[in-house]
Amino acid sequence: MTTESKACGCAAAPKLVFPCSGAADVGEIADRAGRKLTREGHGKMFCLAGVGGAIPNILTSTRAADTILAIDGCPTNCVKATLEKAGITHFQHLQLADLDLPKGKSPATEEAIGKVAAAGAALLSKPCC
Repeated sequence: MTTESKACGCAAAPKLVFPCSGAADVGEIADRAGRKLTREGHGKMFCLAGVGGAIPNILTSTRAADTILAIDGCPTNCVKATLEKAGITHFQHLQLADLDLPKGKSPATEEAIGKVAAAGAALLSKPCC
């Protein structure tokens, strides 16, 4: 299969970013870090709701991804659980609590967003699993 005929329809298998977008402060940080990673060209933010809803073309594109980054805001790990429930296990996982950003005590500052984006960029540059 050539790179042009990948299931995602793009020139090369993408690097996908699935951030938590939960209601807590850490959800906002994760979401904004995912958008920053996309703007900076490290990967492409993708639709976690589509994975959870088992939307066929979203699942196909996700499974065809070269690298997947799951960014979870809190230890509930909704992003990780959603991907695993869909049978997707080849991903890097970033948990904000591991970066000393606890839920309810971490305002969505540019510093916090930058910290998460930097950690995410480092994971996206590694070979997955």
